[in-house]
Amino acid sequence: QVQLVESGGGLVQAGGSLRLSCAASGSIFTIGVMGWDRQVPGKERELVASITSGGITNYKDSVKGRFTISRDNDKNTVYLQMNNLKPEDTAVYYCNADAKYTYWSTYQIYWGQGIQVTVSS
Repeated sequence: QVQLVESGGGLVQAGGSLRLSCAASGSIFTIGVMGWDRQVPGKERELVASITSGGITNYKDSVKGRFTISRDNDKNTVYLQMNNLKPEDTAVYYCNADAKYTYWSTYQIYWGQGIQVTVSS
């Protein structure tokens, strides 16, 4: 099994910055795509950003130019640098990773427990 542990959330004023981290541990053979989703109560979870093992990134339109996703493959860790935060970025952010635990297994998606990000106006 693979465990994902997020850190770095909290409360920040509009215009401020936060950096989220997510470390994967456990029985890991390889990790493919890693990413961040977010969810506001009463709304569907939405993709914020993702990154392949080769470094190809994808972003939600509303965060382009403000958020940067990166990863350290040696540490099985993904980061989300969030700059110029807006109140509408307030949500619970969930890390995810597409991982295999053996050579013969198939990729499965794993999720972190979620971390709160609150942006005050």
